Amino acid sequence: MSKEEKKLRQQNKEKIKQEKAAAKAESKQEKQAVKEQSRHEKAASKELEKQEKQQRKAEDNKRRHTDIKWDRLDNTAHLFPVIAGESMSNVYRIAVTLKEEVQPEYLQQALDIVLPKFPGFNLRLRQGIFWYYFEENGKSAPRVQEERHFPCRFIRQNKNHSYLFRVTYYKCRINLEVFHVLTDGMGGINFLKELTYQYLRLVHPELKEKLGDKLSSDTSMNREDSFLKNYKHSYAKGYKTKKAYLIKGEKLRTDEFGVIHGFVKIPALKEVCHKYGVSINEYLVAAFAYSVYREYLHGMPDKRPIRVAVPVNLRPYFNSITTKNFFTVVSAEFEPVEDSYTFEEVLKITTESLHQQINKEHLEELFSYNVSNEKLLVARAVPLFLKNIAMRYVYTSAALANTSTVTNIGNVKVEEDYQPYIKMFYAFLAMSKGQNIKGTICSYQDTLAFTFSSVLKDTSLQRGFFRKLSEDGLNVEIESNGVYYE
Repeated sequence: MSKEEKKLRQQNKEKIKQEKAAAKAESKQEKQAVKEQSRHEKAASKELEKQEKQQRKAEDNKRRHTDIKWDRLDNTAHLFPVIAGESMSNVYRIAVTLKEEVQPEYLQQALDIVLPKFPGFNLRLRQGIFWYYFEENGKSAPRVQEERHFPCRFIRQNKNHSYLFRVTYYKCRINLEVFHVLTDGMGGINFLKELTYQYLRLVHPELKEKLGDKLSSDTSMNREDSFLKNYKHSYAKGYKTKKAYLIKGEKLRTDEFGVIHGFVKIPALKEVCHKYGVSINEYLVAAFAYSVYREYLHGMPDKRPIRVAVPVNLRPYFNSITTKNFFTVVSAEFEPVEDSYTFEEVLKITTESLHQQINKEHLEELFSYNVSNEKLLVARAVPLFLKNIAMRYVYTSAALANTSTVTNIGNVKVEEDYQPYIKMFYAFLAMSKGQNIKGTICSYQDTLAFTFSSVLKDTSLQRGFFRKLSEDGLNVEIESNGVYYE
């Protein structure tokens, strides 16, 4: 190798060495830059996390210092938390049957949308020193579930997102079950209709495009305590305490609840009622009392009266649209002091007893007695646990004074655009002290449903009742929840 070649090789080596050194330095700078950038990013992330934490803390502090909305229970509602439990849930059901199977994901969405708009359902129950009271709930809506249990079970707040109602479904049916402390049947219908409207708008977007996505103009949000607004000072006891004839017998299992529906066409029913010269409600209540007389007393005399409690919606009498409870109870009474009363005789007796009671003045007296007692200063100062003892005693006396209850929800009206999707509404009640079987009337369009709810194995009362309707020329279509199937 020549001297010049050696020199050239040496220069190349030096050049390569310099390039490597430069590359190494550049790599070191890049690593340092990346490290510096990472350090800045971590610092920024920590700062952002700190700010978010401070913001959450500020929001928590704001919530702590913001008054939570609360509300008083209406006069009737005070009783329900005192007497409610697993064996006497004070839960009623109102259901709607659609013409297509329910899609649960849309039903849950509908409930999530509707619930915040209803302050009367967005509540939890609290216990104070002197009274129970409502507090705004604000939690996510209870989960919509497929029906797997028998209806009208006790609602445990701590297992239901602290809410006092539940929504279930089965095939084409949407069920709303409500603890009576929240509202009566009118308030329940008010909520169920809006839930159904919202559900149908989600399933059928063309409805939303046509009608929008607002609450119906017929839906009431009124939370007035109409008892307090309309009561008059009264000191006369309005309820009866003489013990009535009670329907007893072997009971179903504790987890069973029997339901039997009888569906009749309203035009035909009106013809029958016109023949007797009575209203639909008077006819059905009398048929119920007559069936008790025939199936349990076998047409024999008894010293105890057959007394059917009939709840009366007070809103039409006092120009109210409240979504709180606003009803009182009268009694259709029949004392079987002789042998072999005919249906016509029982109908005349029970109808006259209802006519004597269902007028504004008497209804006002009935609820004014209870409200006057609530308003007494001496009563207001009594601790809740002592009030509970007194209320249980009064309730037991009043409950045992009735053989059963027959309530009428009335004819459910829905907006015309939703009618093609809805087949039927019906309702029924849970049991109460001494009352092992009850009846509920509910109608939609030209069909009326009379529903028996019962915890007794014996179905002779139901059979006798529907037999009487058939004898009067009515075609009765029977459905059951399957408890009585063999």
